[in-house]
Amino acid sequence: MNSNIRIGIIGGAGYTGGELIRVLLNHPNAQLIFVHSRSNAGKPLHHVHQDLLGETDILFSDKVSEDIDLLFLCLGHGESSNFLKENKFNDTIKIIDLANDFRIKEHNKSGNKEFVYGLPELNKEKIRSAHAVANPGCFATAIELGLLPLASKGLINEVYTTGITGSTGAGQSLSKTGHFSWRANNIQAYKTLTHQHLAEIHQTLNQLQTNHDANVNFVPWRGDFPRGIFVSSTMKSNLDLNEVNDLYDSFFKDHPFTIFSKEPIYMKQAVGTNKCFINIEKTNDTIAIHSVIDNLLKGASGQAVQNMNLMFGLEETTGLHLKSIAF
Repeated sequence: MNSNIRIGIIGGAGYTGGELIRVLLNHPNAQLIFVHSRSNAGKPLHHVHQDLLGETDILFSDKVSEDIDLLFLCLGHGESSNFLKENKFNDTIKIIDLANDFRIKEHNKSGNKEFVYGLPELNKEKIRSAHAVANPGCFATAIELGLLPLASKGLINEVYTTGITGSTGAGQSLSKTGHFSWRANNIQAYKTLTHQHLAEIHQTLNQLQTNHDANVNFVPWRGDFPRGIFVSSTMKSNLDLNEVNDLYDSFFKDHPFTIFSKEPIYMKQAVGTNKCFINIEKTNDTIAIHSVIDNLLKGASGQAVQNMNLMFGLEETTGLHLKSIAF
């Protein structure tokens, strides 16, 4: 066990980087060595993440140090692979990428590092021995956790999924659909049936159900709230509800952050935590699998720290006993 993990963050000024900083500052085994941001170099972290005022005196840096055990990449999608080509690191430094650059098996290598897909509920043992991890996407995490128990029994058929996400899922850069005046009292479907997370979802389902060739027909929605994801997936099933419930209870019994509930769930249960809550309903031959997560925690930075814990031999819940906002 490594009791003092020396950590660097690349891309620390965005929503994901800020959330990662907040979790690591309160992690008993984490030591934040540097937070890289060229545009904010020399400024205190709280200049960007104003809630950190009084929490830390660390300044953003434009320098990259190799005096670390672990590097988190919180860059935009497509930027991580370029960064690793331009910046060579000692082979002993482990890497967790929070973008989508290395999630797909055909593109999961950088130099001599091979990235493991970082969904602990699927790849926990591989993550423990990994030197590089590709953190899953936020929508992908919520959808995959809802479907994996059925895939483990070869029961996935055509899936129809809708999911709504908060504005933080779009990042900090200003855009028309990110403005408060656009989001308030508004909702919109986007990337209908073409969302970038579909490839990793199909790959993940195939890991457990090797003959899986049915579509996951996914319609994502922009929601009128800052953070959180609520997903509902429907498909045909011959199992009765008690059999489905038993399957989910058994599948997740050794996974502390995925909680199966027989009661209805709602998004605020998960917001502010690293948890995924799942509930299932059934009418006639159709089941609806509901799953909720915080897109910035279990969907990004929280899951990244969960992967860090596994990679360094810590209890996977370390530093992640977080409180939901409740109301």
